[in-house]
Amino acid sequence: MKHKTLIMLLVGIGILTLMVLLIGPAKIAEAVEMANPWYVALAFIIQFILYGLWTERWSINIQAVAISIRKIHLIPMLLVGMAVNNITPSARGGGEPIRAYILGKYTNSPMETSFATVIADKGLDTFPLFLLAVLTIIYAVLYLKLSFFVIFSLVISLILLVIVFIIALYMSVNQNIGEKITKWLIRVFKRFSKKDNSKLERNALIALTGFQSSIKTLLKNRKVLFYALPLSFFIWFVEIIRLYIVFLAFNTPISLELIAVVFVIATLIGLIPLIPGGVGAVDGMMIVLFSIAGVPPSISAAATIVERLISFWLTSFLGIAMIPYFGSGVMDRISDKF
Repeated sequence: MKHKTLIMLLVGIGILTLMVLLIGPAKIAEAVEMANPWYVALAFIIQFILYGLWTERWSINIQAVAISIRKIHLIPMLLVGMAVNNITPSARGGGEPIRAYILGKYTNSPMETSFATVIADKGLDTFPLFLLAVLTIIYAVLYLKLSFFVIFSLVISLILLVIVFIIALYMSVNQNIGEKITKWLIRVFKRFSKKDNSKLERNALIALTGFQSSIKTLLKNRKVLFYALPLSFFIWFVEIIRLYIVFLAFNTPISLELIAVVFVIATLIGLIPLIPGGVGAVDGMMIVLFSIAGVPPSISAAATIVERLISFWLTSFLGIAMIPYFGSGVMDRISDKF
């Protein structure tokens, strides 16, 4: 693990530890002990349902480019990608190349084709986030007493997300724009690489052509638009319901709209590529926002810890446990990210 990544991870853990100490570990432990285990178990079940839904959405893109693979084999690939997203400070994008690499290796498909399915999957997930983020920021400005810095951070996160999405979209469908961006990236790469890169540009442009062809195939597929996109909105709804169930476990009355607002704000904060997986930043923001909304701090902290245990740590542990299954090649690629 790179020193910078490790330091930022420790900073995030330190922030969370400080908040726990300020609220009181005993109070949080008491709140956790009071939680209804049946609701907590239901939240865990919902998380496993989400794994199935994410797999279903990705499989739609995979089928659209004629890659043959059973859905059951996609689940470990998905988990590895999500785990790498969680442990790298890369705005939840560090695991996507790994996911594409595993799919291509497992199915003997071209890397540009498998990568196109992952990019399309990420794009489908972004549409609901756009809509929810805009509504959330409006709600936060009108009803939540957030500091200017927090509002500013949310707006910046949304703007960066929009910019990256637009660039990726243009690069995916426009040959000239794609070539210009690819050549620029190669020039930047050559400045930091001492290896022989004489064939790099030619190979990259060939890969770009295959990637764009796959993306265009995906965009023309009606099933992607009329099934996968609505499925993305449903997935976000299920994630919000999971958090709502966690609060039911603590017998805390809280509106579904407030749950949604806090969840989206925490997601946007987690997209800032500083701390791996937003550890500390996401947890701290959720605790603060729920406390501002009137939830006792001990309950806010306990519910957040349980929620992150289910959505973040469970996924990370499952994904990391499956990395050796895919061989040393995947291990090497993941180690390069640290």
